[in-house]
Amino acid sequence: MPDAPKKLRSAQWFGPADKNGFMYRSWMKNQGIPDHEFDGRPIVGICNTWSELTPCNAHFRKIAEHVKRGISEAGGFPVEFPVFSNGESNLRPTAMFTRNLASMDVEEAIRGNPIDAVVLLTGCDKTTPALLMGAASCDIPAIVVTGGPMLNGKLEGRNIGSGTAVWQLHESLKAGEIDLHHFLAAEGGMSRSAGTCNTMGTASTMACMAEALGTSLPHNAAIPAVDARRYVLAQMSGARAVAMAREGLTLSKILTREAFENAIRVNAAIGGSTNAVIHLKAIAGRIGVELALEDWTRIGRGTPTIVDLLPSGRFLMEEFYYAGGLPAVLRRLGEAGLLPHPGALTVNGRTLWDNVREAPSYDDEVIRPLDRPLMDDGSIRILRGNLSPRGAVLKPSAATPELLQHRGRAVVFEDFDHYKQRIDDESLDVDASSVLVMKNCGPRGYPGMAEVGNMGLPPKLLRQGVKDMVRISDARMSGTAYGTVVLHVAPEAAAGGPLAAVRDGDWIELDCEGGRLHLDISDEELAARLAALAASAERTDEPPAAKARGGYRRLYIDHVLQADEGCDFDFLVGCRGAEVPRHSH
Repeated sequence: MPDAPKKLRSAQWFGPADKNGFMYRSWMKNQGIPDHEFDGRPIVGICNTWSELTPCNAHFRKIAEHVKRGISEAGGFPVEFPVFSNGESNLRPTAMFTRNLASMDVEEAIRGNPIDAVVLLTGCDKTTPALLMGAASCDIPAIVVTGGPMLNGKLEGRNIGSGTAVWQLHESLKAGEIDLHHFLAAEGGMSRSAGTCNTMGTASTMACMAEALGTSLPHNAAIPAVDARRYVLAQMSGARAVAMAREGLTLSKILTREAFENAIRVNAAIGGSTNAVIHLKAIAGRIGVELALEDWTRIGRGTPTIVDLLPSGRFLMEEFYYAGGLPAVLRRLGEAGLLPHPGALTVNGRTLWDNVREAPSYDDEVIRPLDRPLMDDGSIRILRGNLSPRGAVLKPSAATPELLQHRGRAVVFEDFDHYKQRIDDESLDVDASSVLVMKNCGPRGYPGMAEVGNMGLPPKLLRQGVKDMVRISDARMSGTAYGTVVLHVAPEAAAGGPLAAVRDGDWIELDCEGGRLHLDISDEELAARLAALAASAERTDEPPAAKARGGYRRLYIDHVLQADEGCDFDFLVGCRGAEVPRHSH
């Protein structure tokens, strides 16, 4: 059992019988709070990313009420507060652009207020890492409650996956296989309840990562958003947060090196999103754990993918929960000796293995036995070479096996706008063996590293029956997407990376098994091209338009780290703790 804290943080606000204590208590009392609520009980913040502009999180007011019940019944004092809600579905240029901003909001809200522990209400893709990053920088007791996935999407009597369906249907529309009416008919059925995407996209992946890291209660990742058990878990989490405050069970005791190694292995087993690579690195950086791209190869390599979910497989998150959810996956990994650190501590005070050693599994099609996996090795591949000296990533479970060893001519797009201008051109010099290359879509280049890496294929090839091509960029892609897509090329083109030097017709080699991404030109030619680009940039008197605008955009471009470093801001890396600031009066 963790040592009890010497003193609750909130006591430094509400404990003293002096002028400051008077003011803090008095102002809180205008909400109808009686004297006995200030008796020294733990004050538990409910960090809420509710927003009607973030559809995944639009039901969080109800979840927050159940969290409050749990806090109150456990003898705590619940206080709900809003933070920036960076929803992927509406926010432009991308929610990744504001992930760090949201984390700053969370960090300063926690540190500056009388909070002894916090319940993090997360859901949409970037809300989970943003809140964990902010809380980790404070290192107070924290527990994650996600909003849960949507119910299965429906179209013409069959299940469709949110996110994944739109990529599939849009390619079919461009290929002339369906008409516009059929395409638009899927809108209502794809997203038919509250919750996050019901595929193993980034939201579901990060919910699984939160559970695998030990920062949420068992089953948190998969319970559907509208299932009553989601509210039960919320209430239990609120109660547990009170106990964590009393025990002094801070995030640094949970977010250990061992926890991150467990999460990397689990990501391979579930066929998780490539975005987990960036987010786990950023969270680890905040808590002070060293995590490198090589860890994804060293730890994840050889792990079978046993969760048969879209976009890699067939099923959706509803079936995943009914089949046993993440605890069933963890048990199967543990029994096979594939869980690196079963003794890692979790938020309920038990080890990860204690939580899952008797977890049932109800459907061997959805959560497959290890001897019948969806894929023998589903680990995220890290690719290096002269085109990605600091690394790039590829998700084999969502790729075409025949393309994982490939050599083809580059068809180059200088940025996303250039791609949109060229891709539909019937005269575009491209064939099925070509490699589509897109530049200037990384952290600084877009800015924000948008999910545009899964470039749609040229319509003229789609009509010929081509379903996949090798695609390379410094962008990200949605966890709901699929294809043989190389992402997160670092350094990015806008930072002077080799990707900037690729030209139409260059030959590129992808060797997934060997972890190699190579531009087939000499070192001297590559250096000369990069030098010419750098000289051209120096001759440009006008500052980049994005920087010229100033504001947060300028801050972002000036301070964002590269993809291999987690895309955090350089000045945010590290744990700053939750020392109580000086009085405000």
